[in-house]
Amino acid sequence: MKNIHYFLFAVVLLFGLSATSFGQNKLSVAQKQQGYKLLFDGKSLNGWKNYNAPGISGWTVEDGCLAASGTGGDLNGYIMTEKQYDNFDLTFEWRIAAQGNSGVLYHVIEGTKFKTPYLTGPEYQLLDDVGFPEPVKDWQLTGADYAMHPADVANKKLNPVGQWNSSR
Repeated sequence: MKNIHYFLFAVVLLFGLSATSFGQNKLSVAQKQQGYKLLFDGKSLNGWKNYNAPGISGWTVEDGCLAASGTGGDLNGYIMTEKQYDNFDLTFEWRIAAQGNSGVLYHVIEGTKFKTPYLTGPEYQLLDDVGFPEPVKDWQLTGADYAMHPADVANKKLNPVGQWNSSR
């Protein structure tokens, strides 16, 4: 039986989901009343699993952030929430490593028919837009819906390597 998960956190290289960088990872009383949930507690990998596999590997918690080991690739290294969400407003803080290439996939389907989640759901692209070692197009830049909709280059602020950024 297939499980549909509506939030997937995927990484190809280094990426951090921050619990502490902006003093975030806390919900206001109003957010709690509206049903918002935190996906990451800033302390553990509770609530996360590998895509298409039990448990979790290739990830740790460092300084209140989800941190990839850098061992992921095209077919592995993807983690996702254990719970399913069908109505969400996702906000996250992140930083990219030099020459980094990563992203957040959502509306993915988990199942043995799919070897990798990007075959089933769109990706919010994260990239070292300036220092990536290969030429990139606007549909590959940070903030693009990868290979579907380009980033808003006219209103884009650079996301410098190693600095914290926020996306929604």
